[in-house]
Amino acid sequence: MDSDVLTREQASGRRTTPSTTDPLWWRSAVIYQVYVRSFADGSGDGTGDLAGVRAHLGYLKALGVDAVWFNPWYPSPMADGGYDVQDYRDIHPQFGSLAEAEAFIQEALALGIRTIIDVVPNHISDQHEWFQAALAAGPGSPERERFWFHPGKGENGDEIPTHWVSSFQGSTWTRTTNPDGTPGEWYLHMFTPEQPDLNWNHPDVRREHEEILKFWFDRGVAGVRIDSAALLIKDADLPEVGEKRGPGQHPTEDRDELHDVYRSWRAVADSYAGTRVLVGEIWVPDIERFTAYLRPDEMHTAFNFDFLARPWGAASFRESIEQTLAAHAPVGAPSTWVLSNHDVTRTVTRYGREDTAFAFLKKRFGVPTDPEIGSNRARAAALLVAALPGSLYIYQGDELGLPEVEDLPLELIEDPMHYRSGGIDPGRDGCRVPLPWSGDRPPFGFSPEGTRTWLPQPAQWAALTVEAQEADPASTLNLYREAIRLRRELPELGDGPLEWIDGLGSDILAFRRGDTFACVVNTGDEPVTLPAHDAVLLASAPLDGVHLPGNSTAWLQTERDAEPPAARAATSTKPTHHEGRRRQEAGAALKRKERR
Repeated sequence: MDSDVLTREQASGRRTTPSTTDPLWWRSAVIYQVYVRSFADGSGDGTGDLAGVRAHLGYLKALGVDAVWFNPWYPSPMADGGYDVQDYRDIHPQFGSLAEAEAFIQEALALGIRTIIDVVPNHISDQHEWFQAALAAGPGSPERERFWFHPGKGENGDEIPTHWVSSFQGSTWTRTTNPDGTPGEWYLHMFTPEQPDLNWNHPDVRREHEEILKFWFDRGVAGVRIDSAALLIKDADLPEVGEKRGPGQHPTEDRDELHDVYRSWRAVADSYAGTRVLVGEIWVPDIERFTAYLRPDEMHTAFNFDFLARPWGAASFRESIEQTLAAHAPVGAPSTWVLSNHDVTRTVTRYGREDTAFAFLKKRFGVPTDPEIGSNRARAAALLVAALPGSLYIYQGDELGLPEVEDLPLELIEDPMHYRSGGIDPGRDGCRVPLPWSGDRPPFGFSPEGTRTWLPQPAQWAALTVEAQEADPASTLNLYREAIRLRRELPELGDGPLEWIDGLGSDILAFRRGDTFACVVNTGDEPVTLPAHDAVLLASAPLDGVHLPGNSTAWLQTERDAEPPAARAATSTKPTHHEGRRRQEAGAALKRKERR
């Protein structure tokens, strides 16, 4: 496809507009995460690529998703799975070409599927031209001001400038070597040494990222997922953690200055026809500070990791849902619901363990899991999150019920979290194993027969292939397809209000969406009697008459319990803050359209 068709027509000032026109699409969207290396191999080299994704666009259409989110697809030395970006304006040669990316965006859009890409603003690759220029220029140079170069402490500068803690464990500073061979300055990297942190106090850094947004929006991208979004700004005084106290005073996380960055990004996004969304990866424990990023002139949505990290259980889930919805209400933003991603132990495995919560620093080898219980709970959780208000994210392979691969040969593990932990942490490669498409043995249609995939697939996955599950009406794949179909067709689902149903037992989580839809989750082990209903729309497990088995979920068509007409009229006619925000969004989108 001619790339000129996809870029801004500079002579007229016109911009590309997605063929789908709903300005609020993002509030209820089902978004599918594509980890390119592991989705499908079109070139036959054992690694997933854009040719493979394009070949399976029909699969994504049949699943019913509204958008796909790609993990970084840019040129990268792959020190951290592509999150060490070398060039934001191209595609990794192993994945394809820029022309193929442009073609995918348009082909997907023709099927009603938008594209969201990953942007990694906290750091770049040490092979990026900026960092190479900084190393060559030496101390005190303008090139080094784009990063965090700093002399060491102590008489000879041998001590690290701070003791800030890395998300990947290990030191956050690496010392350079001067041209004459003597020890030089230190540079900051909150992740691996191959990922130097950018200095977001520098105008070049801010300007460059705004241009990166424009580059991809010009090519029809519908939004960006912002990696490590709360880590960009650092305290230039380099205090240790705890030296300055109070909200926004952490030296490396959730600083108040961040909001100016995202206001400028939102201005870029809003300058384009059609809604271009900003989605933040924000690990902030304070829910009010979390939702501050979702004010109307900042990000549209952010990942809700609180729910993902919660242990299995009705009380645990309800507390998370209530807190999340309550915190989002004042800013009028929809919540997002996600069960796993490329960084997290797969749900089937996690929910089959004694400790079903998730925390990065607790990952260990050899933790027992019950795959049957885990699978039942993962299916039940899939229906739960699909029924909640807001948008839904699905990590590739979750719709197949894939478990974590926990016996990868150690010599094949690439994730730096494994090595930087001294081999204690199994890393994240177990959730990144290539998908099984067809056949009864590896590579299961991911690559041509006989090809060695970049990570090995378990032989047991023969029963979990797309081909096998499409032939089984009770499969997890068909459960996901039906849930997404109903979510699209039922006006009660997606964005909107939720009302709890109480009194069904301590293991039961139940709620209404509208007057005729109810979701009931049994988080206990024993069957329970379903509340009165007209029909079962969908269930994660076979029902025994009116009994819902343990660790399962049912969607019900039901009538609302008797309620005084005056009360119902009052609640149905008074616009909520949530509805007001929706109207504001729709009105703003219409005004932008009129200006064009």
